[in-house]
Amino acid sequence: MTLDVIPAPSPNFDARTAPPDMIVMHYTGMETGEAALARLRDPDAKVSSHYLVEEDGRIFSLVAEERRAWHAGRGSWRGETNCNAVSVGIEIVNPGHEFGYRPFPEAQIAAVIALTGEIRGRWEVPDSRIIGHSDLAPARKQDPGELFPWKRLAEAGHGLWAEADPAPGEPLGEGAEGVGVFALQAGLTRLGYDCAPSGQFDQNTREVVMAFQRHWVQSRFDGVADGLTRARLMAVIRAAAALG
Repeated sequence: MTLDVIPAPSPNFDARTAPPDMIVMHYTGMETGEAALARLRDPDAKVSSHYLVEEDGRIFSLVAEERRAWHAGRGSWRGETNCNAVSVGIEIVNPGHEFGYRPFPEAQIAAVIALTGEIRGRWEVPDSRIIGHSDLAPARKQDPGELFPWKRLAEAGHGLWAEADPAPGEPLGEGAEGVGVFALQAGLTRLGYDCAPSGQFDQNTREVVMAFQRHWVQSRFDGVADGLTRARLMAVIRAAAALG
């Protein structure tokens, strides 16, 4: 079934250099969907996305998937630093943490799931490359945030999810050092984050842990790697490896 997508062309795009193999989820972080749509179509704003999904489930098409939209900015995932060039960006209407972050309505999430399926029907996008804006830019971004139902998306066949019992050991936080921190950083790097192992739990590590928690833990997102966070990281890595 083809989705009913509303054309709303944006002038903010340029040419791709490779076919997309990544999907990046965002929230709009503005007070209304109308304001977000206007900004994504404003040539002076120099930002855009391929799609915008309203809270009532309406889907707007702004930039053709064959073109590069300007949604991701500076960041990295699995060594890719030009994420705009290889991704399809989906903006999901939500006021975000600045204007009253709230749960995503059922109609909206159903539309996101259906849209993701259609995109993957056109391009080869591995589950390990369906991510949030905060995953590729932990120091700059929080979206789509800890209320976004990543587990629901994965249960529908899109993205990674894994459960795990908490691992033993003391929580690791900023200022910690040693082999445990090195192993944590190595695991985050293996999953896709830019978190080169040093054995020093620095600010960058804390920001990366927060991004991981917003996506795969969600019960806490304080940047402290407790037993559940560490166990969930290993489980997600195994899930990614099992998919190849």
